[in-house]
Amino acid sequence: MSKKALKVVVSIVVIAALIVSVFGLIQGNLTASASTKKTVKIKFLSNLPDRTSNQGKLEQMLIDSYMKANPNVKIEVEALQDEPYKQKFKVYVATNQMPDIFMVWGQPSFFLPVMKAGYAAEIKLDQIKGYGFKTSSLKDFMYNGKLYGLPRNTDFMVLYYNKGLFNKYKVKVPTTFNELLNAAKVFRKNGIAPIAINGKDKWILAILYQELVVKEGGDQKLIYDAISKKSVAKNQILLKAAKDLVNLVNVGGFQDAFVAADYGAANNLFAQEKAAMYYMGSWEVGMATNPNFSESFKKNVDVTYFPTITGGKGKKTDILAWHGGGYAVSASSKVKNEAMKLLLYMMHPTRWAKIGWQQGLVVPGQSWDKFMTGKETVLQKKLTQIFSSATSVSGTVWQDAFTPNFKTEAETLCQMLVAKAITPEKFLAKIEELAKLEVK
Repeated sequence: MSKKALKVVVSIVVIAALIVSVFGLIQGNLTASASTKKTVKIKFLSNLPDRTSNQGKLEQMLIDSYMKANPNVKIEVEALQDEPYKQKFKVYVATNQMPDIFMVWGQPSFFLPVMKAGYAAEIKLDQIKGYGFKTSSLKDFMYNGKLYGLPRNTDFMVLYYNKGLFNKYKVKVPTTFNELLNAAKVFRKNGIAPIAINGKDKWILAILYQELVVKEGGDQKLIYDAISKKSVAKNQILLKAAKDLVNLVNVGGFQDAFVAADYGAANNLFAQEKAAMYYMGSWEVGMATNPNFSESFKKNVDVTYFPTITGGKGKKTDILAWHGGGYAVSASSKVKNEAMKLLLYMMHPTRWAKIGWQQGLVVPGQSWDKFMTGKETVLQKKLTQIFSSATSVSGTVWQDAFTPNFKTEAETLCQMLVAKAITPEKFLAKIEELAKLEVK
């Protein structure tokens, strides 16, 4: 081989070696960069323990989706039913060990003290521009003009019913309170629980009482004004509503031992078609698609307005509605930025609102009309109609509109009323005493 040819060969070998060396260096840097990308752990506290249906399924779907898109992020979920959740939340507050993201009820009795104490991080309004939240839906998640949480659903109270049971026993779906009482008697006679309710949880009893106040008086502000003015005991509308509630108990309107039944027990009783009706909120929209429920139940479940009262001033379209459950990020989180990214990712309208609505899992706290497909379930269609036809709405329900202690004591008094441990008159006197102590 000539010297010239040898030089060419050597040059080629050297260049090739350099290329291999540089490529290896780049690849090594990329590998090192990927392997050293910091793992982020986010603690997520939820009140949705059922991760296979309804909002719990949606929540888990979006969490899994976020982790898939961000492999370095690990999200640890702790999910408890409402009452255990509240107790655990108090423990986290007391020990100053708040989870990075936590569920909140956007009501003064729960979230206002959390915001005042600085436990929740501020969410800039620019961050949710185009997310479809109405100003009214954000109101109870704000303090001093700043936003600290995002609502996940639109809550309003309705009466679910099993049309199969109504047809079987030839009972008219009630549109008046008297018809409700008569329906209860027929179902009782035939061994069917008339209305499933979670009396142990107490809050549902307070809400049902307010439902009756609105149907009697036709004024959404009446109960709030009476409490604020400490003028409860002699209010005849409030007294009528208390007597209505006791009357419903007296005819056996609820399942046996309803005062000891929690949310899960009441929900299961209705889903197992052992109760003809279920007084609950719009968040139960997922019952129509729940894989854990029988096809018979899903075919028969239906929904209607709570009945009006003959002689009362309230219309069926005067409904109890508010924006309740939502999410907040801990102000003291060590991964606050990443936790905020997760929250904004989940609540983007193309995820929480669109996926949740189109899979029949939630009535979102954002506008959902643009996500309607025409393939909605009966519950979705009727719930939309009930909400859109409302002539008045309550806003935050009465027991949640004041202090945490007012809520606790008022709900206990409602439970005592239905247990007939106190009379309607004594119930109102006690509420007035409580108002004087707790309401400024």
